[in-house]
Amino acid sequence: MNASIVKRRFFVGAAAAWLLTLPMVGCRQPAPPAPPTPKVVATTPVRAPIVEWDEYVGRLAPIEEVGVRARVGGHLESTHFIEGQIVRQGDLLGILDQRPFRLAVAQAEADLARAKASAQEAAAQLMQAEAEVVSAESRRELAALLLNRARRLVVQNAASQEELDIRDTDSKQAVADRDVKKARVELAKSAVVTAAADVQAAEAKLETARLNLGYTEVRAPVGGRISRRLATVGNLISGGTDQATLLTTIVSLDPIYCYFDADERSFLKYTRLVEAGKLSNIRDTKLPVFVRLADETNGYPHQGSLDFLDNRMDRGTATMRGRAILPNPDLTLTPGLFARVRIPGSGRYDAVLVPDSAVGSDQSEKYVMVVGEGSKIERRKVEVGRKARGLRIVREGLQGDESIVLRGLQRVRPGVVVEATREETVALDDGLPDEVRPLSQDRRPPSYTHLQTGRADAASGRVADLGLREPAAPSAGGMP
Repeated sequence: MNASIVKRRFFVGAAAAWLLTLPMVGCRQPAPPAPPTPKVVATTPVRAPIVEWDEYVGRLAPIEEVGVRARVGGHLESTHFIEGQIVRQGDLLGILDQRPFRLAVAQAEADLARAKASAQEAAAQLMQAEAEVVSAESRRELAALLLNRARRLVVQNAASQEELDIRDTDSKQAVADRDVKKARVELAKSAVVTAAADVQAAEAKLETARLNLGYTEVRAPVGGRISRRLATVGNLISGGTDQATLLTTIVSLDPIYCYFDADERSFLKYTRLVEAGKLSNIRDTKLPVFVRLADETNGYPHQGSLDFLDNRMDRGTATMRGRAILPNPDLTLTPGLFARVRIPGSGRYDAVLVPDSAVGSDQSEKYVMVVGEGSKIERRKVEVGRKARGLRIVREGLQGDESIVLRGLQRVRPGVVVEATREETVALDDGLPDEVRPLSQDRRPPSYTHLQTGRADAASGRVADLGLREPAAPSAGGMP
């Protein structure tokens, strides 16, 4: 047989055999490989004693805020402070033109001297009138004796009736003179009283003049930081009324207030905690308060106490106004700044804490995945609260000894067996204590002696260091 024919038949047979085996190959496809066991990171919740600290936004405010005004009017002669510096109570801030007030003091002193002289004159007249009464009384007694003697002599026919009539007239005249002298004594006494009143009025007028002279030296009514000058030298200043010229303002800094507003639900929560004995009464004790400023990120460095709680809810905002008082020895807390305020929102209790990454959300439901027996996943519904010590509080759903999925929630579902590696969860220190202790607050006004204060010399423009100086001596004319 031809070799080419044999080769052709061989290839045709091989092709037929291959076509016959195609259906058998399609029916014998291999099964897909089993999926690998999910790998997750698990942890155990932290159980720790905590206090929940509610946070509010507050604003710092001074305890004392005073508008400095003169108590008398006149031309502003000089100012004695540096704008924006610390002043102490009693520091000299400005001086008005004192010349008219010195003249008023001199006039009042002269009026007082004249009144005292009039009083002395009235006293001398009283003494003279009393002496005249004594003399008139002696003459009256003598006239009475002579009258009685004349009556006996007339009875004995030793004297005439004419002499008796003369003696009787002399006696009546002596009585009348005595009564006149007594009336003059009463008049002199009235003059003495009037003169004494004039002296008191003159003394009061002099004291008023001296006070007005003293008021020409405007002094700091409180200690604190002073603002800018609102009136410059040479201006006519009105004083002594509610429309008096504002010279500058002073705000106290140590201690300082921080006001904040709590909503109605929070206020009711505090009330229920007090009723249950889990929290001290806010109005009877000074609960601790922690504050930090906007740029402070590590903890709450400023500690004070809850100082005041308003007597009713605000109708417009449905909030309760609270106030904390904070020591401010270095004067870093400035009125007007916003601050984050933390106040106790619960009593001390043992809480279950988990990281936020371990909590999943399904619409409004929160859950965690628990690694149970045989490394099988169990879904557990939980109720969570606020964050504390860097972790989330779990109020219901966990006992605290479970093993929960920390990372890999998207790779597991209930009933799946997982391969879990362990990682420890550590609670952070957030700078807040885990117990609530009522505090005491010292409200004594600060002396600011530890800080340098400044006073501008009106004559030379120099600045004197007033940090340790004694209060200024009274000026001439009786500066109080």
